[in-house]
Amino acid sequence: MAAELSTSINIKEPRWDQSTFVGRAKHFFTVTDPRNILLTNEQLAHAHKIITDYREGIVSPGLTEDELWRAKYVFDSAFHPDTGEKMILIGRMSAQVPMNMTITGCMMTFYKTTPAVLFWQWINQSFNAIVNYTNRSAALALMPHVSPLIGRFVPFAAVAAANCINIPLMRQRELQHGIPIMDENDNRLGESSKAAQQAISQVVVSRILMASPGMAIPPFLMNHLEKKAFLRVSTPHHFRFLFFSLVFATPLCCALFPQKSSMSVSRLEPELQEKIRANHPGVERVYFNKGL
Repeated sequence: MAAELSTSINIKEPRWDQSTFVGRAKHFFTVTDPRNILLTNEQLAHAHKIITDYREGIVSPGLTEDELWRAKYVFDSAFHPDTGEKMILIGRMSAQVPMNMTITGCMMTFYKTTPAVLFWQWINQSFNAIVNYTNRSAALALMPHVSPLIGRFVPFAAVAAANCINIPLMRQRELQHGIPIMDENDNRLGESSKAAQQAISQVVVSRILMASPGMAIPPFLMNHLEKKAFLRVSTPHHFRFLFFSLVFATPLCCALFPQKSSMSVSRLEPELQEKIRANHPGVERVYFNKGL
C-alpha cells in the first residue's frame, strides 16, 4: 500500500518558487486557467473539503501530492484567500481570458463611433470593477477626426487610463486604512497604507501590460493588412488573435510581481516603523498580499 501523504506540505504558498519569474509564471498559468470556470459546484466543494481537511491535519484516503496541489488551485480559483467566501464567477481570475477576449474584441471592432467606444468602455470598466472588488487585499470626442491607426489605439489608451483610476478607486479603503503586513513567518505586524500603495501600483502596471498584446499590437497589424484589398481582416480572426494573446499575457503579466510582495521597514509609515523596531527588532522586511 502507498504511504499516506505527509501533512507537512506548505499549501499556504504556491507550488513553485515565487522568487523567480518562471516559478511565478507557472503559478499564474494555473491560477488563470480558463478551464476552472467550467468546474461544477460539486467539484469546488470536493476541493474545498480536501484543502480544509488538510489544513486541519486530515488527509483524504489515497490522496497524492499532485491531487493535493490540484485541489489547492481549484480551491484558490473560486474562494477568496482572505475571507474564504466563494467569489462571483466573472470576478475570478480564471474568467479573465474569456471575458477579456470578448470585451476587448468588441472594443477593437466597434471603435469608429463615440457612442460605441463609450458603451464598450462602460462594459469593460464595469467588468474591471467587479474583478477589482472580487480580488481586493476628451480623446473619445476627437475620434472621427484622427487617423484610422490613431483611432485604433483609443481603446488601449482608455483602458490604461481607466485602470489607473478604477483600481485605486475600488481599493481606496486599503489606501485609507492600510493592508495587513507580516514578517517572513506570517506573524501580523500591523496595517500599512504605504504597502497598499505599492501593491496597487503593481496591480495597475500588470493590468495595463496585460491589455497590451491584444490592444497595442493589433492596430499596426490590422491597419497594414486592411490596406491590402485581398487581406481584409475579419472579426473572427481578430478574436482568435485576442484569445491566444490573452492566454499568455494574463498569467505572464500577473507573474511580473510576486503575489506575496514585500518592502523594507524603512519605507513604512514612521509610527509603524517605530512600533516594529520596538516590538520586533530583528525584522527588516515586511510582506503582504498585493492582490490581483
